[in-house]
Parts: sequence; structure tokens; C-alpha cells
Amino acid sequence: MKLYLASLGAGLLVGVVYSLINVRSPAPPVVALLGLLGILVGEQILPVARHLMNGDGLARAIGLADCKDHVLGQLPGRRDAADAPASGDTTPPKS
Repeated sequence: MKLYLASLGAGLLVGVVYSLINVRSPAPPVVALLGLLGILVGEQILPVARHLMNGDGLARAIGLADCKDHVLGQLPGRRDAADAPASGDTTPPKS
């Protein structure tokens, strides 16, 4: 969550600087960003629906379809099980 807040803060700071030097932002308008969000969510409807038709609950269907990681990206501080060191392994993870 801190990463998202830091990103928002950095964006606000850049927006203030753009305003001070009277430059238009190259960012797309909000309507375009909402369209992109719709695409991300829309991609997940069929996979979740398939799991729901198989009898899974909504939370389980969302988890099985990997919606959270696809829509939000891998959240800070989380690692995949494949990336996690084995029990007792002291070697640092590969970057």
C-alpha cells in the first residue's frame, strides 16, 4: 500500500511542477484510464464465470482465475511460491 501512496504522491508532485511551469501533462484523460480499467476487469469476467459455473464460490473463483494479480499487479512485499526460498535455504533470492 505504501508503494501506491508513494506513487500517488510523486504524481501529485509532478502535477504541481507541471502547473508551476505551465506545461500540459502527457497523461491520458481520465475517460481513457477508465476504459483501460474496464479492459482489465472485462478480461476477468469469463474466467471467473467458468469457476462459478463449476460450483466455486466467488472469492475462490477470483483466486483461481488470478484476477487480483492480473488487475492490480503483484503487490509489494508478496513473492510467488516459486520465488520463495525453501525451508532452511539461506541463499538470497535471484534478482
